[in-house]
Amino acid sequence: MWTKSHSVVTKDVTKEQMWKLFADVNNWHTWDEGIEFAQMEGTFEKGNHFMLKPKGGPKVKVELLETVVNKSFLDVTKFPLAKMYDNHTFEETTDGLKITNTISVKGPLSFIWIKLVAQNIVNALPVDMKKQIETASKY
Repeated sequence: MWTKSHSVVTKDVTKEQMWKLFADVNNWHTWDEGIEFAQMEGTFEKGNHFMLKPKGGPKVKVELLETVVNKSFLDVTKFPLAKMYDNHTFEETTDGLKITNTISVKGPLSFIWIKLVAQNIVNALPVDMKKQIETASKY
């Protein structure tokens, strides 16, 4: 399995603010420049899913596998012969809130999906996480 992580420690936001930001799936496009839209009906909880359309890409279904309010969530996107997992964690430390995003891809065709999708997501994480913190700080 291919896995890449990026973490940031900040005092600019709380775990509650970060949770609110992510739980509001229908507004992800307002702070993530790589997303045309994301749509979810119902609540941000395990078992639910949302549709996401990246700019320049096809719509994909993203399923929430695990949600722990104000702490973490794990989602999966299924591609032909591969799955991409996206894990977000919010951990309070003495230096501030540690925000970690981990992308993992597994399956027989994972090498294709890493090249087409996952590596681009990982490359954008430092800038994306900065934008997430800026936006969440207004909640």
